Amino acid sequence: MRKTKIAVLVSGGGTNLQALIDAQGSTLVSGEIALVVSNNAGAYALERAKKAGIETAVVLKKELGSQEAFEAKLKEILTEHGIEVIILAGFMTILTESFTACYPKRILNVHPSLIPSFCGAGFYGLRVHQAALDYGVKVTGATVHFVNEIPDGGEIIAQKAVEVLPGDTPEVLQRRVMEQAEWILLPQAAETVCAQLNKQTN
Repeated sequence: MRKTKIAVLVSGGGTNLQALIDAQGSTLVSGEIALVVSNNAGAYALERAKKAGIETAVVLKKELGSQEAFEAKLKEILTEHGIEVIILAGFMTILTESFTACYPKRILNVHPSLIPSFCGAGFYGLRVHQAALDYGVKVTGATVHFVNEIPDGGEIIAQKAVEVLPGDTPEVLQRRVMEQAEWILLPQAAETVCAQLNKQTN
């Protein structure tokens, strides 16, 4: 059976990458992770990829000098590996329209809130959970969406709600959202997108 080739873009620990690796062969059957790319040479996510026998690459903006050169290098690596779908899993670089337009409905991102709440420029990591707690919402969650030129602005693929509990700290809430939503939703959404692509290309 043909499998859609996936690249996962990472910057840090790679917990969402691990969820995708673990889902291969169970939830994620229509696609396979062919490449993991990081914009941080010290990202633990690269170790996770190596342990799973997945090829890795590092692309550093500071070495390349500009966002344009960074995205050109990224595109070159993705093309070399025949990548069809890109998943942003804690990737801390905003991609411009000149990049995202090359992969319409082919780039997925997971965001740790129920978009349109607590999203957009500046909302990432613990900041999102702090904002949810500050606002006093009783329910938060995660959203997987397609990526376009607007941060967190692309079409929503899937969402899952997670309860906010009394006494939650941003760290505690972050962990619950990961375990109950992100790690489940992301492989499911990847499967949906890859299965659709396979139908189109068969």
